[in-house]
Amino acid sequence: MKSKLCSAAILALATLFFNPVWAQETPTVDRTATGGAQTLEDIMRRQEQLKIDESFRSENLGDPANAAPASGQLGTLGGRSDADIWRSVRYNKIDPTVQSPGPANTVMIQDEGIAWYKLREGPVITYGGGALLGIILLLVVFYFVRGRIMIDGGPAGTTIERFKAIERFGHWLLAGSFIVLGLTGLITLMGRSFLIPVIGLDAFSTLATGSKWLHNNVAWAFMLGLVMTFVMWVAHNIPNKLDWQWLKAGGGIFTKSHPSAKKFNAGQKIIFWTVMLLGVSVSLSGLSLLFPFQMPMFADTFGVINSVLGTSLPTELAPHEEMQYANIWHSIVAFVMMVAIIAHIYIGSVGMEGAFDAMGNGQVDLEWARQHHDLWVAEVEAKQGKGESS
Repeated sequence: MKSKLCSAAILALATLFFNPVWAQETPTVDRTATGGAQTLEDIMRRQEQLKIDESFRSENLGDPANAAPASGQLGTLGGRSDADIWRSVRYNKIDPTVQSPGPANTVMIQDEGIAWYKLREGPVITYGGGALLGIILLLVVFYFVRGRIMIDGGPAGTTIERFKAIERFGHWLLAGSFIVLGLTGLITLMGRSFLIPVIGLDAFSTLATGSKWLHNNVAWAFMLGLVMTFVMWVAHNIPNKLDWQWLKAGGGIFTKSHPSAKKFNAGQKIIFWTVMLLGVSVSLSGLSLLFPFQMPMFADTFGVINSVLGTSLPTELAPHEEMQYANIWHSIVAFVMMVAIIAHIYIGSVGMEGAFDAMGNGQVDLEWARQHHDLWVAEVEAKQGKGESS
């Protein structure tokens, strides 16, 4: 499971790295003298957390065709020893009968959770938390170096409507719910490590319970906001040749130039599609977690990836593995979104004069609009000149 989780994470975002020695080839071991049992080399490699080919155990499950007569000493075992049977249990190669049937109830041993836990508590928290601290530090440095982007010549004193009330509602529904989800998600993921030593077990228990309830229920508001903003703004966020010119000029962020733009510039389009695509992805993995074992997605997804890229990702996953992949993917995507949204919040608040008004009251200074969205202003004024609604 360690290698499977590692390969999936690297393929998705190339941000998580394991001990490189895990990738070493497993040497061929002559087991003729041991009858298929483990060797000292097997034990030593496992202690060093090196890759081990377990097929000599997982495939050595006995052969019912060799069953002894019912009157024989092993007849009641169907030709299989106790060791064979327990290896079947260990590698989930049996078809047990259970009193409470369910998607995961027939899996008696599932130790892939160990690798999931180590990945979650290690690289996910380390790199995810580091990314959040890194973008905050980078923006602080950028602010002191570049300063606030001001309106050249000062405000005009007159305003133009940038966003209607329904647009602002959809934006704040999406933004507000995402902030709640981000904070409660961080509490759930990191709280045990960082909060328990500070506030104690009892206080953290109450906080974690409330965070889980909020996270599960506010998720629906996030998905509604995602649909609303997509429907309202997708037509304005189709990439075009103008975006390349804006990107080449750095959007005027690093200089005092003001490249032309319509209602949404290239930077805003990048944020829009980042939120839409990753928002759908994090929503799907979230739904899988909200309805355990009911929405398996990764086995089929890995099958498609294998057919396209020729990879060998696992396509037969236990129900628990599906949930573990969903949890890891949910966390990774959420961290990427948080990094992007923190940068978006910076530009829309302290980073640029007059930008917050667009989503604050919907009215922006006319000079600000002309400097940052000149083509959109021209379109609005042309429509108003014809008596049309903007």
